[in-house]
Amino acid sequence: MSRVILAYSGGLDTSVILKWLIEERGYEVVCYTADVGQGEEVEEAVAKAYATGAVEAVAEDLREEFVEDYVWPAIRANAVYENYYLLGTSLARPVIAKGLVRAAETFGAEAISHGATGKGNDQVRFELSAYALKPDIRVVAPWREWSMRGRADLVAYADKHDIPVPVTAEKPYSTDANLLHISYEGGVLEDPWVGPPEGIFNLTVDPEEAPDEAQEVIVSFERGTPVAVDGTEMSPAELLAHCNRVAGAHGIGRVDLVENRFVGMKNRGVYETPGGTLLHHAHRAVESITLDRELAHLRDQLMPKYAEMVYYGFWFSPERRALQNLMDDLQSGVTGEARMRLYKGRAMVVGRRSDSHTLYDQETVTFEEGGTYDQADATGFIRLNALRLRMQAGRGLG
Repeated sequence: MSRVILAYSGGLDTSVILKWLIEERGYEVVCYTADVGQGEEVEEAVAKAYATGAVEAVAEDLREEFVEDYVWPAIRANAVYENYYLLGTSLARPVIAKGLVRAAETFGAEAISHGATGKGNDQVRFELSAYALKPDIRVVAPWREWSMRGRADLVAYADKHDIPVPVTAEKPYSTDANLLHISYEGGVLEDPWVGPPEGIFNLTVDPEEAPDEAQEVIVSFERGTPVAVDGTEMSPAELLAHCNRVAGAHGIGRVDLVENRFVGMKNRGVYETPGGTLLHHAHRAVESITLDRELAHLRDQLMPKYAEMVYYGFWFSPERRALQNLMDDLQSGVTGEARMRLYKGRAMVVGRRSDSHTLYDQETVTFEEGGTYDQADATGFIRLNALRLRMQAGRGLG
């Protein structure tokens, strides 16, 4: 029998896929669960995989790798897709795909499989990443092959084969969690006019119910990478988890948007990214005093392209790697601290400093006497920049 590695979460889709690969395709299935910070469901998935027929089931802790090698590079690039989305799901897919390929080699599998639908971005992200890492890998994508067309068909299949599935009557939408965020899609959320149901959020309190007193935290960066909060150094995964707790307690990081999928359709997604939101604003604050103006403007011009590459699934592409090298080089002087005030859904910058790399010179910028700046120099500067405007206006062309 051929062997396939299934990216397995233990949810409805992948549980049905596990049984379908065995019964309808005759595969031996090894279930691979990547722990990227989704919580207790990791251990539950392993037990459920064996109960549903897997020949092997493994869970691999990828939390530190996920944050250090995927989340931090995106933070250094200030990556945001379409103005709002901090790429939580997009960044998790390539590290999971890397784990799938690694598992295929370990267990001697000829193929990998996933539960992404034929309408979404994740199928592209998983498969582009897998092919970039192992060009001869085979991919089995059940949603593009079987006759089932929706969740109702999957529930009926699960009932037929006695596969336990989560009760969905009280949660009529799908979720996907990792250390960077939780996403909510589908079901009642498919109507972009309908607000998120009460109780949907897991990482953040309702901003209206957040504490009435603000909390200040200090985030430290070295070369654009977060390294400490309030003076305490932590590993990448520990730091992000800590920021999730602190920012989540103040209702920070909720986003509700309609985004443009790579496959061409618009999709409504609801996200909560508390720690990522805090770190994004803190990073920009440190950059504001340490990054040269033209370098900052160049990066901001390139950032949407970088975010698009990540969103579309081209993490392992040569163009993303090349752009990452530039982004990281620009961060060589971004070392310092940001003082952030957290209050009822907002992460506000209230201070920034850098002892070693600041480009902010108070003596130059002050409105008081002092410094080396000669205000008279501005006269020639303005006249030179006005030259072409005056020439056009003088000819009636302005």
